[in-house]
Amino acid sequence: MDKYLNKTVTVKMDRPLGSNHPKHGFRYEVNYGFIPNTKMADGEELDAYVIGPNKSLDEFTGTCIAYIERTDDIDDPKLIVVSDDKKDITDTEIMTAVNFQEKFFQSVVKRK
Repeated sequence: MDKYLNKTVTVKMDRPLGSNHPKHGFRYEVNYGFIPNTKMADGEELDAYVIGPNKSLDEFTGTCIAYIERTDDIDDPKLIVVSDDKKDITDTEIMTAVNFQEKFFQSVVKRK
């Protein structure tokens, strides 16, 4: 995941802000999507949370400042992609923003 840190990436949303999880029903409090043309060990594309824009998006280009590592769900990291005004967000603020989903896992924020 380190190769994405501090890089500009484009996220395609499959679960925009305000949408509901297709299986578990919880509501997405930030935009959530994937990095096109990537493949992870589970065969799926690399997931990303987008923190900053407070509206539902189809796509977003921003800076990856960190990633979420789930210590109880190996090989399923989540990039943290932010708008320019959120580059100084703290690990605590990140975990608060993504708690709606990460509360179901043992998660930590990783940075370079």
